[in-house]
Amino acid sequence: MRISKSLYLLFITIILAVYYLVCGIYLNGLGNYNQESLFYIEKTKIVFEGVGNRLKVMGLTSPIIPFYATFAFNLISVTLAPVLASALGTAVLFYIIASTVVKRLVDDFYMWILLALFLFHPGIIYTACSGKGIYLILIFFFLFFLNLFKFYRSNTTFHISIASLCLVILIFCDYRFVWLTLFFLPLVLAITIHSLNLGEQESVFRLFMSFNSPSLRRKLVNKTFSLYIILFALPLVAVLCYKLLNLTHASDLNYFNESPYATWNVLVDKLSFDALSTNTNYKIPEVSLLISARVLLFCPMIIIAVFLYRESTYQMLTILTPFALIEFLHIKYDKVFVPYQYYLMFVILAYLCVILKSHTVRKPGSLKIALVICVVIQIYFGGYYLYSSSITEEQNFVNVLFRRTEDETEEDNINVAQYLSSLPGDSKVLVDDATSYPIVAFVHDIKPLIMPYEDAFLSALESPDKYVDYILVATSRNAVTGYTQLNNKYLPLMKKTNSQIDFRKVFETRDWVVYRIVPR
Repeated sequence: MRISKSLYLLFITIILAVYYLVCGIYLNGLGNYNQESLFYIEKTKIVFEGVGNRLKVMGLTSPIIPFYATFAFNLISVTLAPVLASALGTAVLFYIIASTVVKRLVDDFYMWILLALFLFHPGIIYTACSGKGIYLILIFFFLFFLNLFKFYRSNTTFHISIASLCLVILIFCDYRFVWLTLFFLPLVLAITIHSLNLGEQESVFRLFMSFNSPSLRRKLVNKTFSLYIILFALPLVAVLCYKLLNLTHASDLNYFNESPYATWNVLVDKLSFDALSTNTNYKIPEVSLLISARVLLFCPMIIIAVFLYRESTYQMLTILTPFALIEFLHIKYDKVFVPYQYYLMFVILAYLCVILKSHTVRKPGSLKIALVICVVIQIYFGGYYLYSSSITEEQNFVNVLFRRTEDETEEDNINVAQYLSSLPGDSKVLVDDATSYPIVAFVHDIKPLIMPYEDAFLSALESPDKYVDYILVATSRNAVTGYTQLNNKYLPLMKKTNSQIDFRKVFETRDWVVYRIVPR
């Protein structure tokens, strides 16, 4: 009995998932963590193990979909949950893309190309083994553009509706993708003009003819407006509802995107940029208008994709839309370096374009040779971009991956967490998890910790002797000391306010000090 391609595909996906799981667990065992996964671990512990009102943490932690994706794996291991989610999620990404290949192409060459990327591309391995939510971004980015191209071919609004739904999920995986809607505004007009049944092929002349004919003008306006509604109404309404939810529960429309209690990247991005800006060897790694050039070097396959769609203006503009997005993000968020996932999305988009248009190529042999060369270049520069990244976490990952040495980045946090876990069970510790969430992520039991999500936190902050036994304080050398009230200025203030209490240092690392409250 012959095994179908679908079963082969499922078997390969399972093998790939095991490969990612082994790599991810091994790298995690070497101490490789990142701030995003630690943030998810800490918030998950609050949701499942915390005390008091946890609704705000459950509903306003952002990005919310990668956060929720880790929940299913908490029964296996809370600490490993993000890694397990990213490993299996990347395997699902492979299955989704490979299924598209199987449905559209008979030639197995394109499957081998895809498998090579998912086995050897350092960026894909980073996606699978880091515990970050990149895999969800790539899944819904792929599905969004896949359904757009399906709509171009069939002109069926069902596909544009699915694309709209994918865009909603994409925004809730990374809020910055909301700006993608900005660059699709003019593109929708080009799509509508093309859909009109006119003899003229050039878009400029089609537009001229439409505006000079009352019936065509009415038809153009109606179709354009309906496409805008179908594609953008759901994302914008979803974002508006979520902002109103933030306003209701946090009294701030942008709490999910601007508060260090709700999202990990507010503080991390600022600290990363400040650290590099004050470095004596600082160099500008990203220059506006040259980001796109870096993308072409990172993913030369996108050049092939543009070439394949050269005869269709609006489809080629669709491919170029992500270039406009990253250039815009670099200008708008000028103090944030472009993360690795914004380069990876071009690998996914380029491959999608190739599998959709490869059947139209007259010389498939030349295309295959070009694809092999592009894959080799992409694998090399995928590792090089991680190694030379301006983001410390990305550098740490590739160093651990290739050198297989212990990552000691979180050693101080682990030591503090172990000390807090060794305290008597009835002890209470005052902790500000806006800055110390990596420590909370490693603590065995968080019930003794009083954190800002609890109603008692503000009272404990003003009168610590009445509520807690210990206080976790950031030292003056700690990079986050200016972003928390629990720093070296807090203790003198408390002594001045209440002369009946004193603080005794019981544990110290370079960045943190644990004080015990003792009466005078």
